[in-house]
Amino acid sequence: MSRIGKKPVIITDKVKINQKDRNLEVSGPNGSLKLDLKEGINVNITGNEILLTRENETKKVRALHGLYRSLLQNMVTGVSEGFSKKLELVGIGYRAEIKDKNLVLMLGFSHPTIFCPPDDIKLEVPNPNTIIIKGANKELVGLVAAKIRSFRQPEPYKGKGIKYENEYIRRKAGKTAAK
Repeated sequence: MSRIGKKPVIITDKVKINQKDRNLEVSGPNGSLKLDLKEGINVNITGNEILLTRENETKKVRALHGLYRSLLQNMVTGVSEGFSKKLELVGIGYRAEIKDKNLVLMLGFSHPTIFCPPDDIKLEVPNPNTIIIKGANKELVGLVAAKIRSFRQPEPYKGKGIKYENEYIRRKAGKTAAK
């Protein structure tokens, strides 16, 4: 039995769950998210707990058991508290700003890089070298952060680029180390 799949998902007071056949809709103060369940996984909602069970013991259903429990837990957490990622810009002249809901990045290119975020994502720039990405969908927050980071990934010699808040950049010695 899946260790993760056996655990119940606790529903807080702010969260409402609607179930129609194999579709779940989780709504809360930060929005609403939907999940379509595959055959083989059953949902039992009792009071303030959701318990996922398996119909059979095939390899595919066993793999999906823990996955759907984690996805459901992330949905409940997302609509009640939300998720966020913090990016830092490292480099002389690297800066970010918000213009008309778009993120404008100065990354050392001859032109500014403009990023239009999805509707469900909120971007904040508390200072020119920090970007905060917030949203209810954990997967979408991670994808947006990865996309922004891909515009100028950190390089190993000086560490310039866009990095996650607690990311460690392995440094390399330059040409002078060979002498």
